[in-house]
Amino acid sequence: MKKAWILSAAVVAALAAPMADASLNLPNPIEVSAGPLGKIGVQGAISGLGFWQDNPQGVPGTLGAKYAGATISNGSVIVQKSSGLLQFYAQAGVYSFPTLAASLTGANPTSTINDFGALPIAYLKIAPSGNFSMEIGKLPTLIGAEGGFTYQNINIERGLLWDMEPIVSRGIQFNASVGPLSASLSWNDGYYSNRYNVLSGLLTYTINSANTLAFYADGPLGKVRTSANNAAYTPYGTVSQIYGLIYTYSSGPWTIEPYFQYMITPKSARLGIDKNFDNYGGSLLVNYAVDSDISLAGRVEYLAVGGVPGEALESVASSLTDLPDDSHAWSLTVTPTYQSGDFFARAELSYVTASTPTGTGFAGQNGLATNQVRGMVETGFLF
Repeated sequence: MKKAWILSAAVVAALAAPMADASLNLPNPIEVSAGPLGKIGVQGAISGLGFWQDNPQGVPGTLGAKYAGATISNGSVIVQKSSGLLQFYAQAGVYSFPTLAASLTGANPTSTINDFGALPIAYLKIAPSGNFSMEIGKLPTLIGAEGGFTYQNINIERGLLWDMEPIVSRGIQFNASVGPLSASLSWNDGYYSNRYNVLSGLLTYTINSANTLAFYADGPLGKVRTSANNAAYTPYGTVSQIYGLIYTYSSGPWTIEPYFQYMITPKSARLGIDKNFDNYGGSLLVNYAVDSDISLAGRVEYLAVGGVPGEALESVASSLTDLPDDSHAWSLTVTPTYQSGDFFARAELSYVTASTPTGTGFAGQNGLATNQVRGMVETGFLF
């Protein structure tokens, strides 16, 4: 309890101070000549992270079960062609997905966390005009406010709401814009099921140069697989419907982004779910650039996890998160960042606490701990 109050005070103080848009900035792509393909751009991210945590979780002998350790967070090369009628994007390498209230896993393309392989993002894009395009391949999700890879986000760890969302889906996506409105619609395989029966959509309204409002939705069009030959596949996610609303204020050094998310999982005899349950929550991301090199970010979240406690199919909702069914969790995160040219370094302090049913928890060697503190550092180069 004392640690909770100390960390809460630290994060509140940080949020009361000027915050920062601490998202890392990839330099402009290095252009190279590729013969008949014309000019293509090359970018990359090479970074590692170290951590300390109390109440570690994970299988003994794995990274997540350690009180302290280190791993690669990004070792990726991006090759893309972003002009002309035919374009493409391909990202290859290793990566890790450090996430609040979830066991940490190293960056190994054969580990269960890297379920999307050594080529996690790869798609062909057809762009007949600046207002319309079509993409087909392995696509980043349209759902949520945080990206999959650490360098895409203001914090090192992804949040509680992110853990409920798809990360990468295979499918086809259409993008269009008219005036202040832009929209994307994707027919895909949801949580990587390899069955193409999920529809995702994102609608964004640019109110003015400082304010935008976005709505997203995702849900199945038919039956889903009960299992798949890939650990990334989550049937309870693909069978669910998910809705979210994001408001973004960005002016000068300030970025303030609250978002709210609701997810409903229906009763399914095929999946052993005896009744409907839902998950819902909200997140506030606040950022401020102190100067051109230094920034500070804070995140506060709440997540209510549904599920069917006591069912033979243990922890239905926890197939999407390490939090137990029928629990309520809060998180606080603060992340100062330094970036100069290609080099960056950042530190992070996070705290998660949850109220859970008697005899359950989400952390600790016995799995019954209901709070967790983590400290992290991440450093590397973006090129």
